[in-house]
Amino acid sequence: MSKVAIVTGSATGIGAATVLELSRKGFSVLINYSKSKEQAEKVAAKCKDAIVVQADVGDDAQCRKLMQAAMDKWGRVDALVNNAGTTKFVKHADLDGLCAEDFLRIYRLNVVGPFQMARACAPALKAGKGAIVNVSSVASLLGTGSSIAYAASKAALNSLTMSLARVLGPEVRVNAVCPGYVDTPWQTGALGQERANQAAAHYSTLVPLKDYARPEDIAETIVWLIEGARQVTGETIFVDGGMHISTPR
Repeated sequence: MSKVAIVTGSATGIGAATVLELSRKGFSVLINYSKSKEQAEKVAAKCKDAIVVQADVGDDAQCRKLMQAAMDKWGRVDALVNNAGTTKFVKHADLDGLCAEDFLRIYRLNVVGPFQMARACAPALKAGKGAIVNVSSVASLLGTGSSIAYAASKAALNSLTMSLARVLGPEVRVNAVCPGYVDTPWQTGALGQERANQAAAHYSTLVPLKDYARPEDIAETIVWLIEGARQVTGETIFVDGGMHISTPR
C-alpha cells in the first residue's frame, strides 16, 4: 500500500510543488486549503491518488479533521508537511505597523497550527515510523522577511521543531526547511509581478549561488527529509542560495 502524506496549505506554491513531488514518488496525498478550492482541485487532478480537504489549521478541531480524513481514506499517515503560513507585510523599522493582534494571528497559523497538526498526527506517524517537515524561513535566523512578527514566528517554529524531534523520537523524525526568496504566487500576490521580479533579481545579487529558489527546489528537500534522511532529526535545513552565510548588505 502507498505511503500517505498530509501537506497543509498545498493549493499553490511550495505546498503544491511538494504534493506533486510526493505523488511522483508514489505517495497518496491529502491536499489542504483554506480558501483556494479550485486551485487545490487542479493540483489533485495532477496526482495519482489525492483528496482535497478544506481546513484552517489554526483551529485544533480542524487539524484533527484533516488527520481523520486521511485515516478514513487510507488508514495511515506516514508524513506531515506543515506548510500553511501567513504574514503581514510591514517594514521592520515601522514598529507601530504591528499590533498584538497581528502577532497572535501570525503565531496562530505559523506556530500553533504546526503544533496542533503534529499532535493530531502523532499516533499514526509513530505507528508508521514517519516524518514531519515544518516549512520555516531564513528570516528565522536573520530577523529579516516580511515583518518582525513573521521572523519571530519562524524562529519559534524552529524551536518547536527541535522540541518535537526530542519527544516524538525514536519513531518520528522532525525537521524544518528554511527557504529564502521563493518565486511563488504568495510573493506576486503581495508585491505584484513587477516588484516580485525586482525582489527576486535583487536577492540573486546577495547570495553565493546568485539565484533564487523555485517551489520545486524546496519540495525536493522536503521529500528528501521525508524519504531519505534516516539519521536526520531536529535539524533546520537552509534552502536559500546561501543567504544565511552571506554578509549583510
